[in-house]
Parts: sequence; C-alpha cells; structure tokens
Amino acid sequence: MNMTTSYLFLILAVVLGVASNSFAKSAEGFTLFYPSIITAITIVLCMYALSMVMKNIPIGVTYASFAGLAIIATVIVGVIKYNQVPNFYSIIGLIFIIVGVLMVNLLGNN
Repeated sequence: MNMTTSYLFLILAVVLGVASNSFAKSAEGFTLFYPSIITAITIVLCMYALSMVMKNIPIGVTYASFAGLAIIATVIVGVIKYNQVPNFYSIIGLIFIIVGVLMVNLLGNN
C-alpha cells in the first residue's frame, strides 16, 4: 500500500468516525436499536480503516490526524444536523486543532 492509499483510508476512517458519532447521538444512549447497530458497525469499520493507515503512517501521526479531522468534521455535522453552533472560544480551539493537524502532517519529519 502506498502513501496515497493510506491517506484515502484515513479519510475513510474520518468519515466512518463522524458517522459513528452522529449515529451515537441519534441512538439516544443506545436505547434505539437501528442507530445503535449502525454506530457499532461504523466504529468497527473505522478501526479497520485506521489499522490500514498504520501500515505506512506512524501510529501517533495517524491517530493525531484522525482525531483532529474527526473533531472538526463532527463539529460541522453538529452545526448542520443538530444546530449546535460553537462559541467564539470553541472556534479558536478548533482552529488550533486544524493548525496542529497540518503541522503534524506537513512539517513533522518521520
């Protein structure tokens, strides 16, 4: 597997992670059957995709990138789907997360 494929798997992991977060909210504490099942399936698929990424990208960089991107994407889903708009300080913190992910991937020499 080459680096391009690894980054495609990382994007897939982020999408699956965000889906699992969204369905977890919809599952209402795992009291609703179908959203709970979809949450479990997307989490397992997300972990599989992350394991594929870790074949080429170090674990720390993989998880830092995944976590940061999943946080940003989940916030966007929260704004769109649940009308949960972050306040000013949350937005500043999210900008720091984006900068951190960029620094790890573009400036970190492995």
